[in-house]
Amino acid sequence: MKKGEEIVVYTDGACSGNPGPGGWAAILRWGQHEKELCGFEPQTTNNRMELRAAVEALKSIRKKDIPIRIVTDSQYVQHAFTQNWIQGWIRKGWITSAKTPVKNRDLWEELLRLTGQLQVKWDWTKGHSDDCVNNRCDALARGQVEKHMKWL
Repeated sequence: MKKGEEIVVYTDGACSGNPGPGGWAAILRWGQHEKELCGFEPQTTNNRMELRAAVEALKSIRKKDIPIRIVTDSQYVQHAFTQNWIQGWIRKGWITSAKTPVKNRDLWEELLRLTGQLQVKWDWTKGHSDDCVNNRCDALARGQVEKHMKWL
């Protein structure tokens, strides 16, 4: 595949306290184009922010026929799709292997709906390491928390 023939999406979430105020961010790259998205929720969890970043990124993509590669530092998000956790949860009526309800089901269902309309591949990168785009995404997510914390 030639450069520019896939949309690469980096996502990250941050939370001050868990639960607490949280931020999410996504950086989308396609060829020479780049777009940054970010947002804030006053009371949330880190996992919700990781999911929200992926949901909002996919919702923003208008070109439905281009393959998408999502790069996340959340194994929670990546493994749900690459290790078929989500299919198991659905088979069991949204119950985990620990026999508890799946947390964040609303976001999982939205993410599942969005990925069903697109060609999505999931990759993992180590957070807080040498991946400069992941680090930028983390800074955007944390920046949302810092920006809004002074108003809470």
